[in-house]
Amino acid sequence: MEGIEHKTITANGLNIHIAQKGEGPIVLFIHGFPELWYSWRHQILFLADHGYRAVAPDLRGYGDTTGAPLNDPTKFTIHHLVGDMIGVLDAITKDGEKVFVVGHDWGAIIAWHLCLFRPDRVMGLVNMSVPFLPWNPNGDMATLLKNAYGEDHYMSRFQEPGDIEAELGKMSAETVMKKFLAYRDPDQIYFPKGKGFRYSPGDTPVTLPSWLSDEDVQYFASSLQKTGITGAVNYYRAFRLSWELTAAWKGAKVMVPTKFIIGDLDLTYHMPGLKDYIVGDEFKKDVPLLEEVVVMEGVAHFVNQEKPDQVNKYLIDFLQKF
Repeated sequence: MEGIEHKTITANGLNIHIAQKGEGPIVLFIHGFPELWYSWRHQILFLADHGYRAVAPDLRGYGDTTGAPLNDPTKFTIHHLVGDMIGVLDAITKDGEKVFVVGHDWGAIIAWHLCLFRPDRVMGLVNMSVPFLPWNPNGDMATLLKNAYGEDHYMSRFQEPGDIEAELGKMSAETVMKKFLAYRDPDQIYFPKGKGFRYSPGDTPVTLPSWLSDEDVQYFASSLQKTGITGAVNYYRAFRLSWELTAAWKGAKVMVPTKFIIGDLDLTYHMPGLKDYIVGDEFKKDVPLLEEVVVMEGVAHFVNQEKPDQVNKYLIDFLQKF
């Protein structure tokens, strides 16, 4: 794709596939669920044309990255995921070189914790969709959302090994990807037992949004067909263990210059308490170097793909401050 180079890095016990283009300061892009490096295609090309080296890995359990034990969700904690990114940085940076980090969805969660654990490696951060979520003494995210939304909520259905795999296995990989990527309701995603996506049951046809082509869907779907979805949902199955392991960071703050972007139709924006947290004063207390919060009107969850030109402008405006 337009000069993007692909290579494999051996790090943290994995063979990590990365896509990269450009020369200059490094920008590490971290994708979310259920995506790939390809989610950043627009940003990679844009930043490479503007004097940056854009690097986007396939995360543990995704795409062409191999070596993760899919049958063991305990190998998918936030410590493993941040460790993978440190391994990538060790392979692509010189001693003492800091990078810019850009994350979306699960990539944002990983990026927040990368900055929390290893701020010495990061020059600046742009995160999308998921704000920093400080350690909560009331429990892990999956438990809290199960209490709020019930057993059919997607995070609840992701917990039992094999359950959601069987549910989604009734559909083609192409249909699964279409239903995830085309979703733009600020309500949550639910999977009633035996019915697939509540908002679009079974093989109900999905109309693709203008920003998503059949070619894009096929790229994601061919990878999902090859890898399955277990690696991706293991992140959610490790929520409890990650919560236990991060208790030592209770009250810790993210001390990296940061910009945050979210769409006002993003389901994350409408989770209990998050809208007030994002636009209020508490977010800034937890991320003292938070420079700007951008709420994009009429934009849903996959903001960097839905509105690439606007997001690219937000990115370059932030990066050029350094």
